[in-house]
Amino acid sequence: MKRLLVLLFLSCTIHAMAWEREAIWPTGKMPNQQNHQIAAMTDEAGKQTFDAEKHRTPYLEWFDRPAKNVRKGVCMILISGGSYMNCCDVGLIKKWHEELTAIGVQCVNFVYRTPRPVGLPIYQTAWEDGQRAVRMVRSEAKKRGFDPEKIGIVGMSAGSHLGLLLATSSQTPAYNKVDKLDEVPCHINWAILHAPAYVTTDSETGTPATRQGYGVDVKLSPVFKFDDKTCPISFHHGGNDIYSPNGSTLAYRQLRRMGIPAELHLYADQPHSALGFERAIEFMNQMGFLGPVGQEVALMDRYPSDGARAKKVEQDVWPEGKMPDVQQGQCKPYIEWHFPQVLKTKAIQIIYSGGAYSGNNPDGFEVAPARRYLNERGVTVVTLKYRTPRPPKESGLAKFTTAWQDLQRCIRIVRSNASRYGLDANRIGIMGSSAGGHLTLMGTTSSTHQAYLPIDDIDKIPCNVQWGIGIYPAYSLTDGLNGGNKTGGNDDKAILAPEFSFDKLTAPMLFVHGDADSHASMASVKAWEKMRAMGIQCELHTLATRGHCFQKTASPQTGSYTFLDRIWEFITAKKFFKEQ
Repeated sequence: MKRLLVLLFLSCTIHAMAWEREAIWPTGKMPNQQNHQIAAMTDEAGKQTFDAEKHRTPYLEWFDRPAKNVRKGVCMILISGGSYMNCCDVGLIKKWHEELTAIGVQCVNFVYRTPRPVGLPIYQTAWEDGQRAVRMVRSEAKKRGFDPEKIGIVGMSAGSHLGLLLATSSQTPAYNKVDKLDEVPCHINWAILHAPAYVTTDSETGTPATRQGYGVDVKLSPVFKFDDKTCPISFHHGGNDIYSPNGSTLAYRQLRRMGIPAELHLYADQPHSALGFERAIEFMNQMGFLGPVGQEVALMDRYPSDGARAKKVEQDVWPEGKMPDVQQGQCKPYIEWHFPQVLKTKAIQIIYSGGAYSGNNPDGFEVAPARRYLNERGVTVVTLKYRTPRPPKESGLAKFTTAWQDLQRCIRIVRSNASRYGLDANRIGIMGSSAGGHLTLMGTTSSTHQAYLPIDDIDKIPCNVQWGIGIYPAYSLTDGLNGGNKTGGNDDKAILAPEFSFDKLTAPMLFVHGDADSHASMASVKAWEKMRAMGIQCELHTLATRGHCFQKTASPQTGSYTFLDRIWEFITAKKFFKEQ
């Protein structure tokens, strides 16, 4: 095959470099050629000297190889968005290229035909170009020094729609064979998709999601085949995107049905934009795409002491003889106030552990590291020891009833004492893991439903909170009320547990969940979907290949290692932890 190779100098904001352009179609062989289409980034197409006739053929633009000492032997194809009307993400291509090259990834910019073709699906010519581009990239792997089975893509908007097609539908030919290159496979090995557009059936013709991705008749677009070469994907989407984030949740669910590792990163209040590229790099590290996964480190070893704590104050949850539904054999509930050496916010974070409602430990790995992390940042933390083990069956109480009572009372006590400690009674959040995550969902969504009869004036105080943090919440879907989720939570019949009332005081939440957790990550996803439908903006991060207790030990440069930073980012973005 004869290929057109053109060397030219392109200006960038740092310095001028020589980058190699390679046309992907041989002369006269491009399928569905239409005279109104060009292949050019908007910075080039917008120049007065731009000649459309010289820019009809889509191309690859190969960037310089990474420094020899950091090369990972992998390649990333960069795909701009632009509504299939143009290729406009000049700044993003530059950012991705620079950041990926710095960590040893070979980068190539793929520029496809736009604007939308006439008489064909809006994506058709771009899809043809995309399959051909992947074949060319794979065919040049040896020449350019990377593994032909280590090819990823990163896209934005329409570029992510195209990326989803490439990731899920490589076994469906987009065009008829034109030469021997078309015998090369066109599957990719992983995908990073920012704000994929047109993914739901209420937007697949090329509009914003007309019904925000909701409705019994709104589905995942059938153009995505999810064939046997479908690869792992990391989705990144803003909660306020007009190209609905439900497209990402639906595609994520389908990957889970197929047993394909995936990540889903959903950002509260964010519009149509590229978000969390650092999470994408963590995903690639966790999956081993950038080399062997690093040795895991124990979280408790990383936060071994209470050095940032000024003092601790212990307090009983219930007055003597006033505790409701006393059960023989349950532990005594109490709270501890952990004050930072330097107070930087009047907000208060309540934290408690999981333990299957059979036990709970306020000094274990699910509580102490987060407590120390927040104390270091000037936050007051209250830890809760709630009643466990579960009430016996003969009591007639649900497994969580006494813990729920303790949590409601804890929140009221904290609110009633806040001003005494110079804190804000109206900036209180709760956080729990596993059974504690289930308890957090109850405390966040059901505060107007009393768990016990009032016993004193403290119980006249509201027990709603301003935010919740659910870390791998268990028992939250109807297919896993008593243990691991039988269908992985992926079946539409698996719905949120009935104890979550989602009342009028339901507060925004952050969810962090292992994608491989037997207590399925779909519990967090479905709670996120429910809250978005209510107009409540939440944040969510799932972590590929990670199970229950993902944070107990974790490898550096992965999402399981940095998960505490997600907590800080969420609460500061929501301004819950604003300075005093």
